[in-house]
Amino acid sequence: MSHAASLRILVCGDADRGDNGAPLIAIAHLLPTLPRQVLDQVEVRRRELLDVSDLIDLGEGEACVIIDTAANVEPGAIVTVSLLDLANRSDGPVPRSAHVARIDEGIRSISTARGCLPPGSFVGIGGRSFGFGVPLSIPVRTALPGFTLAIGTEIMRILGIRVPDPR
Repeated sequence: MSHAASLRILVCGDADRGDNGAPLIAIAHLLPTLPRQVLDQVEVRRRELLDVSDLIDLGEGEACVIIDTAANVEPGAIVTVSLLDLANRSDGPVPRSAHVARIDEGIRSISTARGCLPPGSFVGIGGRSFGFGVPLSIPVRTALPGFTLAIGTEIMRILGIRVPDPR
């Protein structure tokens, strides 16, 4: 039986551009570890450039997690910011792949078009190296396990699934 996903995951970045590939690596490591209960509730979309139109068609009760390299963040630092905070602040961490327009304005326009802002968040990692054909920088490579964990934690939080304590 097919049903609509309750969480859309937008994975942004370009694997050929250094630290810009970190979100792709993190989600590739995370997805095989997620339980079927989670996988049945998510839709994953890969995007080289973030387009806020991916948020406009979210259905009632659906949420979104944007995974990207973060601008305005130290290399290797991991941030989680609500979509509401992205809409209300232009000086904080923002998805680096949102080249087309200011992300805060784009999210506010979605809120106007939909009548409300969809629930969700942005999970990002600060990058240093974005040249074509360059490898991940050392700070990003070192922080990848934490980035992967932060993404998984946010997915579980939004879906309301408790993560068992490993102790």
